[in-house]
Amino acid sequence: MKRRIKTVILFLCALLWAHDLTAQESPDLIFRKSTDFKLLTPNDKLATYGIDDPLVDGLVCYYTAHEKGGVAGMFGVAEQTSEVSLSCNQHGPIKFKDKFSQGDSVFSERRSLLFKRMQIVRGCDVKRNILVYMVYSDRLIDGSPESSTSTVVITPWGGQGSAPRCGDFVRN
Repeated sequence: MKRRIKTVILFLCALLWAHDLTAQESPDLIFRKSTDFKLLTPNDKLATYGIDDPLVDGLVCYYTAHEKGGVAGMFGVAEQTSEVSLSCNQHGPIKFKDKFSQGDSVFSERRSLLFKRMQIVRGCDVKRNILVYMVYSDRLIDGSPESSTSTVVITPWGGQGSAPRCGDFVRN
C-alpha cells in the first residue's frame, strides 16, 4: 500500500513538473522592491511583472506578487503568499486571434514547490463589451479566496473605426 501511495505521489509530481514546462511566455519583470532586510539571505520583495494576453493583441496585464526571501526563498522552495494585485490596460488596437471560453487561463505560475499555482483568467462581459481578468491562487486540495479583478473597456484605437466585440469571440 505504501509503495502504491509513493507511486501516485511521484506520478502527480511528474505531471505538475511537466505542466510547468508547457510553452508559455515568461512574464516581463518590470521592477522589484525589497519589503524587509535579511542579513545573510535574500530579502522579501514585491515584484511587478507584465504579461501580454496570448489571444488578444493590444492588451497588457501587470501583476504584483510577494516573493519570499530567506533560506527557503534562496533555494526556490518557499511557499509564496496568495495575495496578488492585477491591472490590465489597452495599449493598442484590440485584435482577437481566436475564440475563447469564459474563464480561460491567460497565465499560470507555480507559487509553491508542488501544489500551489497563481492563475490569471479571462472573461468577457458581452453586454458591455468589456474584457474581465481575474487573478487567484489555487491548491490541489484547498484553494485561496484571495483574488483581484481588472477590466478593460474595448475602445477604438486611432483610425480603427469601430472596436471589435469580445462577445463575437466567446465560445458557447
